[in-house]
Amino acid sequence: MLRTLDVVLVVAMVAAATITYQIKHAAEEKLAEVRELQAEIKLQEETIDLLEADWSLLNQPSRLQKLSTAFEAELGLKPIAPEQMAERDELPGRASDFEPQIAEGVADAELTTGSVQP
Repeated sequence: MLRTLDVVLVVAMVAAATITYQIKHAAEEKLAEVRELQAEIKLQEETIDLLEADWSLLNQPSRLQKLSTAFEAELGLKPIAPEQMAERDELPGRASDFEPQIAEGVADAELTTGSVQP
């Protein structure tokens, strides 16, 4: 009887060791995946920072002024006259005959809802 118990315990120990190894291996794979994603995120953040710096450089008012002066003939740009600016009071208001697109709470026999029970 002692030998049978020994064999069962050895088999249980080998099974436990195998399961432990599989769990450890899966955890190491997930850790490698997390590290890879973290590296990719860091690269994307650095790329975003670089693109924001480029955008800031390209949108400097002095640079834009030089470009607009250099390409004034091709672009047909002209300075804005004060009469072209509108005040808030000069803007047209909202249409007063606007009819809201909401239900009035009246039962409609042709209205189909999600319920199909009679």
